[in-house]
Amino acid sequence: MTARHPIIGVTGSSGAGTSTAIRLFEQMCAQLGIKPAIVEGDAFHAYDREGNRRAIARARIRGEHFSLLGPAGNLLMRLETLLREYGLSGNGISRRYLHTDAEAKLARQSVGTFTPWEPLPADTDVLFYEGLHGGYVGEDANIAQHMDLLVGVVPIVNLEWIQKIRRDNDERGSTPTEITSTILRRMPDYVNHIAPQFSRTDVNFQRVPLVDTSNPFVVQEIPGNEESLVVIHFNDHTRLSPDLDRYEHQIPGAFRSNAHTLVVPGEQMHTAMESILLPALQALMARREQVRAGDTPLA
Repeated sequence: MTARHPIIGVTGSSGAGTSTAIRLFEQMCAQLGIKPAIVEGDAFHAYDREGNRRAIARARIRGEHFSLLGPAGNLLMRLETLLREYGLSGNGISRRYLHTDAEAKLARQSVGTFTPWEPLPADTDVLFYEGLHGGYVGEDANIAQHMDLLVGVVPIVNLEWIQKIRRDNDERGSTPTEITSTILRRMPDYVNHIAPQFSRTDVNFQRVPLVDTSNPFVVQEIPGNEESLVVIHFNDHTRLSPDLDRYEHQIPGAFRSNAHTLVVPGEQMHTAMESILLPALQALMARREQVRAGDTPLA
């Protein structure tokens, strides 16, 4: 972590809402006149789409499990190198994973491949990481230690599965049986490497549906915001300064479920995120300017 070149992580599974959080941070940066660098966790997968299929097939033959949720499917040491370099100098090397045909067409590459490694934009004020491993800690890498602020975005698990089944069915043509097989294959990595990260975050935003999701393995519509609540939990070690009394009065329909947890209607998730995260971003930028001006020692 460094005051001069702060790093903010938004961690969560694909489809959990991490992209929504990053877009909100981008809006706040525009509002404050801040230039951000954005790094996607998918850029640090070890394999492109075809290579991932081959890795899965090899693991199946060997009786092993393999998934993009675990360290074997990712270049976590390289990600940590980027974060360390950015923290020290504001520089680093990254790339992009091309998810869609539109992205691939612009890059003149095939969908499911990576763009070349290249330097981050120059003279940025803050780096945002969005992906699966913002709070990862393992023998191979410690990503969490480089985060000046770590935000978890995670639906309850049945809702997460519904979102994956719906997305993979609509966008990739996968059958519910195929998607269920993928969920089961990924489960050991989810339990061992993804879920523990949400105990290392400063704050978690967890969407909870108010409609029946008892059987997530039947393709169904994803509950809308108006059919959901958002549970906002501040971990004991949070670096935020949460004012739950103020949030409760400021956000329509908000209430506290315990001393560290606020619950808001799903339609108020954007408002809640802005109320909590904008002051945190402002504080990081103020600390950065103090360091740059020589008023405080470099962290």
